[in-house]
Amino acid sequence: MADPEENTSEEEGSHEEAEMTFLDHLEELRWRIIYSLIGIVVGTIIAWIFIDFFIDHVLLIPAKVSGFKLQNLRPFGQLMLYFEVALIIGLIISFPNLVYHLWKFISPALKSNEKKWIKWIVLFTTVCFLCGVVFAYFIMLPFTLKFAAGFGSASISNNFSIDEYFSIIMSIILGAGLIFELPMLSFFLSKIGILSPNLMKKYRRHAIVVIMVLAAVLSPGTDPVSQIVLAIPLVFLYEISILVSKFFYKKS
Repeated sequence: MADPEENTSEEEGSHEEAEMTFLDHLEELRWRIIYSLIGIVVGTIIAWIFIDFFIDHVLLIPAKVSGFKLQNLRPFGQLMLYFEVALIIGLIISFPNLVYHLWKFISPALKSNEKKWIKWIVLFTTVCFLCGVVFAYFIMLPFTLKFAAGFGSASISNNFSIDEYFSIIMSIILGAGLIFELPMLSFFLSKIGILSPNLMKKYRRHAIVVIMVLAAVLSPGTDPVSQIVLAIPLVFLYEISILVSKFFYKKS
């Protein structure tokens, strides 16, 4: 018959081992956060070095094309704006690094044959995000700013605050980048068995209605052309997500 003291000692040892495993997990999380922050800092420094180029030849181009003027209404407003833009661009530059360390933190829970997908996941996640950024810059922003510049009475000059302008620019760009992550979200939910292709096919009509509503809300114009331009990529992303779910769905 086993000694109760020995059983107690074994239980305490296993509990201590489990506690150490949990602490090791927290330590891993801490270092992944540190590495991610270092990547953001490096990206922000790179963005600050080329900040004049990003401001004058990238972010201000939509305003120049739309034909309205921007004005600064705060002392040191442009200085603070430059810091904010550098930080956001640094975040975009370091996005692959963020995704990499996120998946490296999750990787211990994955099987050995699933860990080999991490590099490809980082690559395609980054590609999806950048596609959203490009789509927002070349498609969504022209429609948005054109509508904002032309709306209202001709007796009122539409001059916009530089803060409001960059807030719209950055929110649309980052929002589109995240929306374009829908296929990768489908991949992740399908791998863990939460999402299935049959479920997505079943609610395809509902999804299309939701997409059209989103296109009408996000579209700055009231004309159906701009709404269709925004809705087509969303429907396309949904269909891609179905294919991704079909390929990676983990059957119970």
